[in-house]
Amino acid sequence: MTYGTAVTLDSPYAETVEQVREALREQGFGILTEIDVQATMREKLGEETGPYLILGACNPPLAHRALTADPSIGLLLPCNVVVRADGGRTVVEALDPDLMVSVTGKPELEPVAAEAKARLAAALAAVRAASGGGREAGAVPKA
Repeated sequence: MTYGTAVTLDSPYAETVEQVREALREQGFGILTEIDVQATMREKLGEETGPYLILGACNPPLAHRALTADPSIGLLLPCNVVVRADGGRTVVEALDPDLMVSVTGKPELEPVAAEAKARLAAALAAVRAASGGGREAGAVPKA
């Protein structure tokens, strides 16, 4: 089982973050939350890590449909997208919305998950294209 999709790019981290923001915006996602993991680890633990950003992306019409089908689905929202540095490259990962269906077992969430998955895949493809290529998007395996 996998829980996300990733693309690895040769573009710089800061440039990639902006490309991800734009690609998500073009797919109808806004950023509800932003967690700078690097800054948090430095501040709270005194640990130095590489750049790592978690973006809580939300497409309001999709979120509304999901919440209408299951009010508790908010526990699995928003769609998290990670941008992180990895040995001179930048990795962009998006959570697989199909997890909403598999965790809840509610088939009425399938169309919402399918649309969210398609939009996130399109955003990753746009980021890959804007960066001039990179490794194909691949599955993020469950640990």
